[in-house]
Amino acid sequence: MELSNKVALVTGGARGLGGGIALALVRENVRVAAADILDPENPEFQDLLDRAKNEGAEIFPLTVDVSDSKSVAEMMEKTLARYDQLDILVNAAGVISVRPVSELEEPEWDRIMDVNAKGVFLCCKAALPHLIVRGEGRIINISSVAGKVGRLGYSHYSASKHAVLGFTKSLAHETAPHNVTVNAVCPGIIETHMWKNVLAPYFGKQRGTSPEAAFESIIQDRIPLRRPQTVEDIAQAVIFLCKAPNITGGSLTVDGGYTML
Repeated sequence: MELSNKVALVTGGARGLGGGIALALVRENVRVAAADILDPENPEFQDLLDRAKNEGAEIFPLTVDVSDSKSVAEMMEKTLARYDQLDILVNAAGVISVRPVSELEEPEWDRIMDVNAKGVFLCCKAALPHLIVRGEGRIINISSVAGKVGRLGYSHYSASKHAVLGFTKSLAHETAPHNVTVNAVCPGIIETHMWKNVLAPYFGKQRGTSPEAAFESIIQDRIPLRRPQTVEDIAQAVIFLCKAPNITGGSLTVDGGYTML
């Protein structure tokens, strides 16, 4: 797909992976709507908008709760009112927690599944008619290495990310006759908001060390390339899949070798 002047909608687009993907897309001259649970007035969201503006581009900010069908419908309506078309959907909204099954409560399981799995379903369902009518489209779902391997304390998160991969493969069959490809990206270990605020403190406590030291030890112990992945790595994987005409139902793992161990 030639990306210039196409329209993309990125969920979870205010910061982290979603924000990096939104920036990478506008650098390809894509018109981008970034939707997030965060209000556009949030300083982190504003920082993203300012970064785009400093590069001579614009990101259209939207608020959405991807687990709520009404909110998703409103997001889609506003995107189409602004751009009158949709060519690319990137589902990057996600949440995480760490909890063994013996301590995992039903509301926490539901929250993880509602955002990470149901949210992908709702956004894809809302986008499909508008992608199909264009005669060419791209859906890229952000899964995780946790969608390919299981780890202690990740049962609910891993289940949600495995679900994303299964959904991606099945939806790719439905959309292939309409020239809409559906793929997933599985990021490895990246210092995003999720890592800094949830995972690093957990692993630091588990290992009896600081969050920073825990991060470094995990990089050295579990990643053959001995370096973390970056937001830019994931964004470039998304750009590649947006341009690729003959890849569908696949998952591109960007993890420095983490899942081959």
